[in-house]
Amino acid sequence: MTADRTLLLARPLHLGRTLGPVRRGRGDPAMVLTDGECWRASRTPAGPATLHLRVVAGRLEARAWGPGASWALDHAGDLVGERDDDTGFRPRHDVVRDLRTRLRGLRITRTGAVAEALVPTILEQKVTGTEARRSWRALVRELGEPAPGPAPDGLTMPPAPERLAATPSWVFHRCGVERKRADTIRRAMARAPRVEEAAGLPLEAAYRRLCALPGVGPWSAAEVGLVALGDADAVSVGDYHLPSQVSWALAGERTGTDERMLELLEPYRGHRGRVLRLLAVGGLFPPRRGPRTALRSIATS
Repeated sequence: MTADRTLLLARPLHLGRTLGPVRRGRGDPAMVLTDGECWRASRTPAGPATLHLRVVAGRLEARAWGPGASWALDHAGDLVGERDDDTGFRPRHDVVRDLRTRLRGLRITRTGAVAEALVPTILEQKVTGTEARRSWRALVRELGEPAPGPAPDGLTMPPAPERLAATPSWVFHRCGVERKRADTIRRAMARAPRVEEAAGLPLEAAYRRLCALPGVGPWSAAEVGLVALGDADAVSVGDYHLPSQVSWALAGERTGTDERMLELLEPYRGHRGRVLRLLAVGGLFPPRRGPRTALRSIATS
């Protein structure tokens, strides 16, 4: 099935800035993203779909292929943040005000694909981003299948939840994922229908649903919330880098704690996740004091 749709945008949209959190690194097999164009392979409630998006003169031009094409087009507006409401957002710091002006078109996405966002989030637990993205690429290539339609070469569907739930530990190990994270993924994907229901729940109930999964805590739930649930207030408490990034950008302090981060973000309650996205896209990080964390190779251990 092939379908097309054009959406008149309510305000400026920058696809790259808005959909950046959905793509898991530049080599993500499930997504190709530039500033003004996106190819995305995703599993919708109606089946697999390939979605192509372009921004042209204030319009979003969308085309989709596969059994889930209609669903993907129906929810393209959510994906690009058409329902993201920033009317109550009032920058209290010059740096935030400047970033908001400079990074026009940055919105908070809402993919609605909770299980699909949860898997790479679990992969990011307790490892470097580079390691997590490497494992995500390996899992998609190992367990996914080619995306429907005339997609770019190599575009691949993320693994189906039922396949992940049934995947043995040695396959995860080969993809650089140790037993603990592999078990968390398998347990969560065995409950995928319940996980997906979170997209239709109020945010508080959705977070309770996610945190009830063994191995999924507030950090993981917030990471999923910012991508799949459109939560502009999501704050990933427990992140290794985030407190120092916020403390540096908003107070000029080189190191920070979760408590200090939450204190500095409190004036932005309701839009704290929006501030974090602005800081991340703006590249505001404290100066490094030492070498990067060494990468591990679980697959060869």
